[in-house]
Parts: sequence; structure tokens; C-alpha cells
Amino acid sequence: MAAKFKIKKGDNVKIIAGDDKGKTGVVKSVLPKKGQVVVEGCKLAKKATKPSEKNPNGGFISKEMPMDISNVAKVEE
Repeated sequence: MAAKFKIKKGDNVKIIAGDDKGKTGVVKSVLPKKGQVVVEGCKLAKKATKPSEKNPNGGFISKEMPMDISNVAKVEE
């Protein structure tokens, strides 16, 4: 069974550890089985993409990667 977390999708959070320490953002998704969250604009990685209908030239895109839920703290409005 997956653990329950106090952080939910749409919450404002502050990054308290890692390369993006000090940044704030909105939670895009929560992955409870892995204990991770995806925060908008944080932990960006360059991903290579093949040409497709959506992106005919292919190339590189910046994608938000999941980070451990212990590295974020909920910000009170």
C-alpha cells in the first residue's frame, strides 16, 4: 500500500534540498508509490526527442523530472 502524503497536486511548495534549493513552484503530480513529486519549473532535464507530427524536427526538450517528496516543503499562503 502506498503511503499518504500531506502534499497534493496544485499545492505551492518550496524546494529545501538539491540543485533547485530555495525555488518555489506548484506541484504538477504526485507519485505515491515512489514517494516522489513533480514540481513545475524545477529539476529540468534535457531530453532528446525523435521527429514526430507534433515536433517535426525532433531535437531537445526540457522536461520536469520527479524528485523525492522529502526534498519539498509545503508553503502556507
